[in-house]
Amino acid sequence: MIAIRRDLHRHPELAFKEFRTAALVAEKLRGWGIAVSEGLAGTGVVGTLRGRRPDTAAIGLRADMDALPIREATGLPYASVHDGLMHACGHDGHTAMLLGAARHLALNPDFAGTIHFIFQPAEEGGGGGKVMVEEGLFRRFPCDAVYGLHNEPGLEIGRFGIRSGPMLAAMDSWRVVFSGTGGHGGRPHRATDPTMAQAQFVLTLQSVIGRNIPGHETAVISVGHIGAGTADAPNNIPAQVLLAGTIRTYRPEVRETVLRRLSELAASAASGHNCMAEVTIDSHYPPLVNSRDETIRAADAAAAAFGEDAVDRDFPQITAAEDFAFMLRERPGAFMLIGNGFAADGALHHVHTPHYDFNDALLTIGSAYWVTLARRELRPAA
Repeated sequence: MIAIRRDLHRHPELAFKEFRTAALVAEKLRGWGIAVSEGLAGTGVVGTLRGRRPDTAAIGLRADMDALPIREATGLPYASVHDGLMHACGHDGHTAMLLGAARHLALNPDFAGTIHFIFQPAEEGGGGGKVMVEEGLFRRFPCDAVYGLHNEPGLEIGRFGIRSGPMLAAMDSWRVVFSGTGGHGGRPHRATDPTMAQAQFVLTLQSVIGRNIPGHETAVISVGHIGAGTADAPNNIPAQVLLAGTIRTYRPEVRETVLRRLSELAASAASGHNCMAEVTIDSHYPPLVNSRDETIRAADAAAAAFGEDAVDRDFPQITAAEDFAFMLRERPGAFMLIGNGFAADGALHHVHTPHYDFNDALLTIGSAYWVTLARRELRPAA
């Protein structure tokens, strides 16, 4: 598993371009006698393994495969060979853990029913899970339940976190373009200045959370990009300013309030400075909602393998988003977090950062969880 994980780490691929990764996954599965289906969502791979005991029960175990457009700064001997691309979220490890579990279960198929090993492309904003579902994932590979697993830096190695109900947030992207006339920076009274409108907008945006959302609810608004003018002409007032960011919520009512107030504040800021505002909202992922029974069974599997003290069954909600949510809208299931610990020097490197690396010590732990879960879910009838 270490060899597979580090090979994948050295060769990261972006959403829907995981050609090498998918080929490696398919090759390994076939080599272990697992039936392989390729091409779902372009680069998706599904391995199907039937237990030696006949049964109609079936489950899906899912791992994601894509990397991120981030320049790696780890300095590791197996660092990315593709400049500007890296496995900064641990999907290399997720793939290796599920492959390890697939190999073990193929060698020891002492279960009743069917396991579908789902290797999904394009989790990082591409919505590969949504595409797989739309292209017939669960029609072609029927599952009574589906399960996901993701590493969590800062959570100790060997520990697990899960909760029933909403666990990860819905994700919306927003974009506001403020437009004015622009003009000469030395004679601003002849211009309508969109930089003033955007400054007011950014400063008032967080008031939505503090003044429009109840204190017991959770919502996040972040500005991720501001662009205008050119550094080579600082004496020009730009005619347009572009802002873009993200919104994270759990409940539809909260989401609607945030989106409405964002649009109102943009219009108000523009009007106050004789400018115009164009607001665009792109909805990406719904909230990830774990079903109650499957959450209990996932937690029980982790506890059976590593002890009850290793499992937090009421893990706090996280305002990250995950397109495994699309699979959970189609089938009952649960998404588990597993501790990635800290770096060797004790530092904490979060996902989506240039110094992050998946912890190889987690590989056998994650695979053991998958194997335990599969065997408990597909136990033969007494």
